[in-house]
Amino acid sequence: MFEKYPLISVIIPVFNREHFIKESILSVLNQTYKNFEIIIYDDGSTDNTGKVIQRIAELYKNANLKHIYSHKNHGPSYARNKAFEASKGEFIAFLDSDDLWLKNKLKIQVKYMLENNWDICQTEEIWIRNNKRVNPHLKHKKYSGFIFDKALKLCIVSPSCVMMKRKIFQESGGFDESMPACEDYDLWLRISLKYPIYLIDKKLVIKRGGHNDQLSKTIRCLDRYRIYSINKILKHNVLTTEQRNIAINELMHKCSIYISGLKKRGKFDEAEKYERIVQSYSEEIY
Repeated sequence: MFEKYPLISVIIPVFNREHFIKESILSVLNQTYKNFEIIIYDDGSTDNTGKVIQRIAELYKNANLKHIYSHKNHGPSYARNKAFEASKGEFIAFLDSDDLWLKNKLKIQVKYMLENNWDICQTEEIWIRNNKRVNPHLKHKKYSGFIFDKALKLCIVSPSCVMMKRKIFQESGGFDESMPACEDYDLWLRISLKYPIYLIDKKLVIKRGGHNDQLSKTIRCLDRYRIYSINKILKHNVLTTEQRNIAINELMHKCSIYISGLKKRGKFDEAEKYERIVQSYSEEIY
């Protein structure tokens, strides 16, 4: 099908996912496209995650699988970045440790990448919440091409659906390790400033959610991290005039909602901090 079959590095960060990680790894091992390596970064798991990974490694001794274990939990950004450092592939594909790939995912995606000379793309996905299939809301609709303006509102790029050229991840600087949440939103925002993120309109990923320990449930007020991300981009001054205006408007919208919530909870000092952020950009809006 191709003149060459590029090596794809599959990066799987994991923390305490003993009940999910086996199926996730097997969904990679069962891919019809075979030229891949799997880099699993175990980010300080305290359950049996490590034992499950070792059993799979023993059963699939010929698989190109590397298991890296950290004694300390650093968070998903650090885990993905460290796994990337250990990778060699021309293409990078991420898989969250509770998600699954359909067997043709890599084959279809790399075909589109090579035939169209794309730098980065994602696929559609099937959502499973608490073992039941659900439909994403309209706000989660995915788009293809230059999506910066749409990506500002919330994360519309799913890590488990993404494949990109190695150089794109290197150029972007990787995931921001200071962010405990919304680190994927931050990365896609930075990439979408410069590159179109194409969409393959095929459901090739099963996204499993609803777990009690998901970051979206354990970390409050995720918009504060999106505010941080937008503010960071604005300070680096790498936007066109149009992009800057769109970003400022979205920043001020998110700040307005967040400030209101802070004041309702009596957190006036923190609210004042975000009011100062709004004030610093207010004169640019016209």
